[in-house]
Amino acid sequence: MKVVLDHLTKKFPSRNKKGDTVTAVSDFCFEVPDGSLIGLLGPSGCGKSTALNLICGLEKPTSGRIFFGDDDVTNLPPENRGVGLVFQNYALYPHLTVRQNILFPLQNLKGKDRLSKAEMLKKADEAAKLVQIEQLMDRKPSEMSGGQQQRVAIARALVGDGEVIVMDEPITNLDAKLREQMLLEIREIQRNLGTTIFYITHDQQSALQLCDKMAIMEQDGTLCQLGTDEDIILRPANRFTFEFIGVSNFIPVVASGAGLGLDAGDSVVPWEGELPAGLSLSAGVELGVRPNDIVFDPESPIKVKVNRCTFLGSEYDYRVTLGTRELRVQQSALDAMQRGTVKAGETTGVRLVNPRYYPAKKEAQSA
Repeated sequence: MKVVLDHLTKKFPSRNKKGDTVTAVSDFCFEVPDGSLIGLLGPSGCGKSTALNLICGLEKPTSGRIFFGDDDVTNLPPENRGVGLVFQNYALYPHLTVRQNILFPLQNLKGKDRLSKAEMLKKADEAAKLVQIEQLMDRKPSEMSGGQQQRVAIARALVGDGEVIVMDEPITNLDAKLREQMLLEIREIQRNLGTTIFYITHDQQSALQLCDKMAIMEQDGTLCQLGTDEDIILRPANRFTFEFIGVSNFIPVVASGAGLGLDAGDSVVPWEGELPAGLSLSAGVELGVRPNDIVFDPESPIKVKVNRCTFLGSEYDYRVTLGTRELRVQQSALDAMQRGTVKAGETTGVRLVNPRYYPAKKEAQSA
């Protein structure tokens, strides 16, 4: 089902005595196509959970509207929205079996939506089969692993035939190997059912692996960027997205003679770059570069000292210093095989590939 958030805003009363308000979600405007898996990503306290509650109907917006398809559901109670929920802590009833936990949403249907016992059992069995727990239906949550409990929570969200599912940090409590497995299973389930899924998380890696698109939220509850993984990584809308997604290095840009230079802390390294329109050195400018966009090149005039080298299997992770400024460099294992690795204690040159210019942070300017 297509979901549209139209200028959605939620404000809460402040705890101070001045009667101020705190904006948790600010003027959200975006459309989620039918059958998409979209990640809602941002730092703690940015309003992700509030956005979830608005979509589910657990909170009412201060302003704006929510559409499921062509239907305005802004004021529709949560039980009538048909939204399936999967929580971080599973939220299973410990005294009920797996079958009873999955059946619970169906048993609470009323009126024309009420199903016969045979129909409910059939739906519960179908949902359990989808997540591969049909052999565990008579167990209780305490008799199951974390991954099995998470599958029960997903089955319970699927059983109601809802066309929208919201998952709030659904794999955070699982170990690394099981997280990878659950990501693949969630993706496969979504593709098979064609359900629209909102995946709420602060885990960048899982969002990049799983989602068709990601909505990046800033700390003030605003929508910073909506795009695919390539949009977010290769074409970040601003400094916040560039800095929040993945690892980043920032080097202050200063005047050097008639051109530009990189502030190395104890010296200035000449930089053959051109300042983009709209940025001013007097206001502060920093060069942003990803660790894998710093390439070792002994011929480069930008010299760094290698302090540490760690092999991570698929890549080498380096800590280097440009003057007194520490940078992080990543070199793929394939590139290391072709070019050779750089050892700790060496001094060598680096090239900065695809750097980006951003306004310096205010705290950095005042430091």
